[in-house]
Amino acid sequence: MENVKTKILLVEDDPSLGPLLQEYLDAKGFETKLAEDGQKGSEFFFKGTYDLLLLDVMMPIKDGLSLAKDIRLSDKHTPIIFLTAKSMKEDTIEGFNAGADDYITKPFSMEELLARVNAVLRRSSKARSTDSDEVNFKVGNYNFNSEKQLLQIGVNEQKLTTKESQLLRLLCVHKNDVLDRSFALKSIWQDDNYFNGRSMDVYIAKLRKYLRDDSKVEIINIHGKGFKLLVNN
Repeated sequence: MENVKTKILLVEDDPSLGPLLQEYLDAKGFETKLAEDGQKGSEFFFKGTYDLLLLDVMMPIKDGLSLAKDIRLSDKHTPIIFLTAKSMKEDTIEGFNAGADDYITKPFSMEELLARVNAVLRRSSKARSTDSDEVNFKVGNYNFNSEKQLLQIGVNEQKLTTKESQLLRLLCVHKNDVLDRSFALKSIWQDDNYFNGRSMDVYIAKLRKYLRDDSKVEIINIHGKGFKLLVNN
């Protein structure tokens, strides 16, 4: 059976960098389509199907931010990584507001680009699983219904707030795996800034309190990455 390659749309107007990145990504097992400007990138995107978009920010005809905004009107899920020569905070924020999942500042190494691509694809795969209709989760001796926002153990019930329920659901979907901190913040708070991060830490502490009646269940910190809901059998 033939392996289906991950398809990447690369939109980059630099005549030296574009083909180089395409060649490198193809050598790493991806199927890469190269567009030399934002307008062509738009045409390629709406005619094809892609697993990831790499968009240069500064381009003629149509810039990467405008292209991303157009794409997000009809496609909320295909991950986008911006390639930018700018490192200004305002540009980064504008990129995320346009629907970016990540950005990488030029000049960058091929190894860093590959690491970012693989990380975003992993998060995207997890995100697709969170779009499922599953609402009932078994967490050790607990039963959790995310739709009713209800956590039960024995005869005890805990009604959760909306954000508590959303966060616990993400942890359940990623059970015994790392829940990326930035992904959780963007999914629930729409922004991974410092203040939202502190807010999420408070919610994590609350969830730990709710789950303390089963010693086999714990939420641990993964330094520099996020959290893991551990359920020991």
